Amino acid sequence: MTEKPKLVVLDTMNFWMDCALPELLEVIKRVDVITINDEEARQLSGEYSLVKAAAIIQAMGPQYVVIKKGEHGALLFHNKEVFFAPALPLEEVFDPTGAGDTFAGGFTGYITQSENVSFENMKNAIIYGSNLASFCVEKFGTERMQSLDKEEVVSRLKQFKSLTQFDIEL
Repeated sequence: MTEKPKLVVLDTMNFWMDCALPELLEVIKRVDVITINDEEARQLSGEYSLVKAAAIIQAMGPQYVVIKKGEHGALLFHNKEVFFAPALPLEEVFDPTGAGDTFAGGFTGYITQSENVSFENMKNAIIYGSNLASFCVEKFGTERMQSLDKEEVVSRLKQFKSLTQFDIEL
């Protein structure tokens, strides 16, 4: 690229850590956001604690670190700020293959559509990515995503909202 885009997002995997770590580290220096699963974050950082792992990875270059935890949700780290979003509890998971990629695509698509790269909007993107991933696991491969419509996405976003909202007096 001759010009750096407004935001560069990398979704990496352990294969690159095993086979091309020096090159991967060079790429990581140039990205704004990295999405990585918990196992990969531990491998890349050498830390078991995901909080420590995120700090180490952030020191490698990315401003934002998104750690995907599969059926246990996702974490977003930016400086000292942390956001956690649960995965939507589902009655049945048919095939989890591709859910992490669907999450990353939904996350990135939301950021692109909104043109807002703030931490607050990244939280919304985490929910949106998690929402789409919850559909992905319902069938094999891309089958469920091919039949997905906007009303289903909005309905499930409402489920996410009710799952994560509470009113507690302090």
